[in-house]
Order: sequence, then structure tokens, then C-alpha cells
Amino acid sequence: MPEITNQPFPISQEEWQEIMQVPEVREAWGLHDKTTIEEFTDSVYGVKFKFVSGSPGYVGDLYLLLGFVLTGDPPFMLGRQKGKLFVF
Repeated sequence: MPEITNQPFPISQEEWQEIMQVPEVREAWGLHDKTTIEEFTDSVYGVKFKFVSGSPGYVGDLYLLLGFVLTGDPPFMLGRQKGKLFVF
């Protein structure tokens, strides 16, 4: 069983690149093919949790994305299923 911790972890450059390809994220932040990781991370707060469910359910990396404006899009939670990121 993975170590259980509630501490957030930084998101790697590779993970940011993958997150930026998720259609719901692209639409919510108005991303296009030339948007850089730096441009995206200037407008979003993101952390990763190594999530372990106390009951049957999701276990794995869990990503939380928040925009800088509370009246904007709701927080996004992303997980991984069959190797691909998805929005909960």
C-alpha cells in the first residue's frame, strides 16, 4: 500500500503538459496549441495529492486545479484511469 499523506506535491512539467491536453481544462482556461506551461501556470493554482481511498474507490495521483478568480470556473479535480487523465 502506498504511503498515506495529506500533503500536496508539486506538479511536474510533464504532468502540466498532460493536464493542458485535457479538453475540459483547455476549454475552461481558453488554452490553444501555442499556450506555454508558464502562461498556463500563471493563471492557475495546481497541486497533486497521492490519494488513497479508505474504501473501494479511486486510488492514485489526484490533481486539484483552481483559477485565481473565485467567480470563474469551479475547481477541477483530475485523476487517472487506464493511463489517461480525466475530470471527476
